[in-house]
Amino acid sequence: MTACLAVDVMGGDHGPRETLPACRALLDRHPQARVLLVGEPEALRAGLARHGLSDHPRASVIAASEVVTMDDPVEVALRRKKDSSMRRAIELVKDGSAQACVSSGNTGALMAVARYLLKTLPGIDRPAIATYLPNAAGGSTLVLDLGANVDCEAEHLLQFAVMGTAFAAAGGHPNPRVGLLNIGEEVIKGSEMIKRAGDLLRQAHAEGRLNFVGNVEGDDIFKGGVDIIVCDGFVGNVALKTSEGVARMLTGLLREEFTRNLGTRLMALAALPVLAHFRRRMDPRRYNGAALLGLRGLVFKSHGAADAFGFEHALERAYEAAQGGVVQEIERILATLHPQPASLPPDPV
Repeated sequence: MTACLAVDVMGGDHGPRETLPACRALLDRHPQARVLLVGEPEALRAGLARHGLSDHPRASVIAASEVVTMDDPVEVALRRKKDSSMRRAIELVKDGSAQACVSSGNTGALMAVARYLLKTLPGIDRPAIATYLPNAAGGSTLVLDLGANVDCEAEHLLQFAVMGTAFAAAGGHPNPRVGLLNIGEEVIKGSEMIKRAGDLLRQAHAEGRLNFVGNVEGDDIFKGGVDIIVCDGFVGNVALKTSEGVARMLTGLLREEFTRNLGTRLMALAALPVLAHFRRRMDPRRYNGAALLGLRGLVFKSHGAADAFGFEHALERAYEAAQGGVVQEIERILATLHPQPASLPPDPV
């Protein structure tokens, strides 16, 4: 199945210097992939020629005269810069020209513009940010929400589980195991909202709609015992930033030990293959690309500082999700839930 990505090649800290080679790598890896390169034509001219994209049969340039900077307030991106590369890329998803949008731009602006243009799916009150984190089982765990929704109701967590299930299934994990992040595994633990969410998830499991395995604790994110962990955006964002900090700390400690003295250098050299494997496993660039789920179209956020290698991974996630029909699968699961999640007032844009 072919899929087309609309790529905001101007976004992020580095812009075309990193986004264009990543797009070329995606096209080389996937013979059926197509990309719409959205940006300022003059700013792209040299980079397109350098990476063989000027006359590539599966790459087209879509002109945009403005760029949303990393410092632009949401209001500027939403109301003033109506011909930005970010907005034009999302519009291409809205009109069906592309199946997913990828941008390294301002996170708040991307969320606001995407929600304004695409709207949420029926049965979804709030979009959620989802991404994979490495686990000790050799794979990765999908965690959502990671910051889009600080205050959640129980119904929102059920919706997150639905969206995560569809997303994981598109990534090759049929019937993924869902865990609810809590302060303990026991059903009686947690806030009233968490306990209510547990009731809704158990009901959905009993009806065969979700594979809910129960409450999980913070360390389960990295154990690999479940495929998906749902939580509110406040908790999820803290977990994400903590994991990033731990990875940096461990890498720094290993580097320090490697240079401490001759004895540790010799031991480090002997352990070099293990250390290299660890570094590859923990490399955050390999897990780049967070999905904004729950909209009537796919939008992926790459880290603003991502290099070509990291941005390529974000493109891969978007392409995989587009091929897997994530939006349609979310709609299908929502339609089977009984009773339907209570519709709550969405947050104002």
